[in-house]
Amino acid sequence: MKVIRGLEFHTDSKEEKLPGFSPDFPYIASRAELDCYREPFVPWHWHKAVELFYIESGELRYHTPNGTMVFSEGSGGMVNSNVLHMTSFRKNREKNIQLLHIFDPVLIAGQWGSLIEQKYITPLITASRLELIALYPDNPRHASILHLIRQAFELSEDEFGYELNIREALSQIWFRIVQLCRPALLEEPDTNTKSIDKIKSMMIYIHEHYSEKISVSELSAAAYLSERECYRVFQSCLHMTPTEYMKSYRLQMACRMLAEGQESVTEIGHACGLGSTSYFSKIFHARTGCTPLEYRRKWQDNNKN
Repeated sequence: MKVIRGLEFHTDSKEEKLPGFSPDFPYIASRAELDCYREPFVPWHWHKAVELFYIESGELRYHTPNGTMVFSEGSGGMVNSNVLHMTSFRKNREKNIQLLHIFDPVLIAGQWGSLIEQKYITPLITASRLELIALYPDNPRHASILHLIRQAFELSEDEFGYELNIREALSQIWFRIVQLCRPALLEEPDTNTKSIDKIKSMMIYIHEHYSEKISVSELSAAAYLSERECYRVFQSCLHMTPTEYMKSYRLQMACRMLAEGQESVTEIGHACGLGSTSYFSKIFHARTGCTPLEYRRKWQDNNKN
């Protein structure tokens, strides 16, 4: 199981990079030690792979365009394919540890177009109302699925037959979830799907042009929307304005550059589209509680240990 103490994302989108995830066996198991992350949240992102998770300790909040769900120790769930989501947690309270199975559903289907894919995979991953499936231990049906999720982490990667065993375990979990969600599979699609597609387009535009000056008119044009609709979509999906998201993303990039590089504060401020050193330092301190140089010293010292 891979230990994760921070995440990386593709530069041209906000899809999460999945180290060790390969086409010949599209699956990884990881242990996310959330207290080691630079910030007490994982920013808005998505990935084609499905995410099965179990909270070993602490508490984690999952945010999607349709709301927030809280998961404490012993609970878990599934984030569906290509679902826009972010997570947040409290630091310095207790250990926050999350165990994750991340896999492409084709691992279970065998191949796209197969009967298994048509009957059991596609109906679930295309159910827009099932973006996040919560499982809590006080529900007997949920508890049995949580047990299988937790048990699958005990399989040893060094044992002969591991790949077959993990695929069998994931298939059992998937079938239980399909059974649990069958009533929802018959419901009408969520009308918010188009808005989510638009917000992803605008997020990608920001990720590609964050170093430049971006007007709301340019941003809305990238998704073929009016400015008014652009504001509505951002508020509906991310619960913030386009300007607030742009500033948040630029600060995320600044944090990364400070922790991983050697560029000066002035260079980073301009490279991230945050202007002068004084303005950059002011908003950076408001967000992190420290100056850019203090932040750099803290995280570059941590990386040496």
